[in-house]
Amino acid sequence: MSLDILITGVGGQGQVLASRLIAAAAINDGKFVRTGETIGMSQRGGCVVSHIRIGDSCKSATIPLGSADLIIGFELCETARILNRLKKDGKILLNNQIINPITVSLGMEAYDAQAMERAIEKAASSLITVDGYALAEEAGSVKAVNVVLLGAAVGSGYLPLSRESFQKALTENIPPRFQELNQKAFEAGYAYAAKALSLK
Repeated sequence: MSLDILITGVGGQGQVLASRLIAAAAINDGKFVRTGETIGMSQRGGCVVSHIRIGDSCKSATIPLGSADLIIGFELCETARILNRLKKDGKILLNNQIINPITVSLGMEAYDAQAMERAIEKAASSLITVDGYALAEEAGSVKAVNVVLLGAAVGSGYLPLSRESFQKALTENIPPRFQELNQKAFEAGYAYAAKALSLK
């Protein structure tokens, strides 16, 4: 299996941990994996993009334009921003969270969510939108939204790694006091996406 995955969002949403968990799960499944990040002013709400490349030891860590099989979008605008890296038959898993850039907050620009949604729908061969924050809150904390989205990626089949490999990755990479929360968050995302896909 060869798979190129982009995770994109705003600093503080947990994308780097999410990429580490995917890499750990891939290794648990016996796959070769490379990861890398392009990080803006993440502490100030800047964009963060993680690259995960599974299955080919000859590839660099950075996914070329038009080559990503899957985008896991933590935020609407940041997802629209990297659509040029998605391949023509690529898939998108989108968290419906909106975080206004500083230029929007200052009234310098408009945030046209509908135009972004249309662009994302047009670019993706298959799209699932998730209210990740609501599911994370139900699991026990909105901070677990990153793990909810990973569960949804696996539950939808967009990320073809085993459920067991992710459960093991969570056990190995999450502190014990947060284990129950993150396992619940993963299962919430998994169940939501599996149901959403069955209804399509």
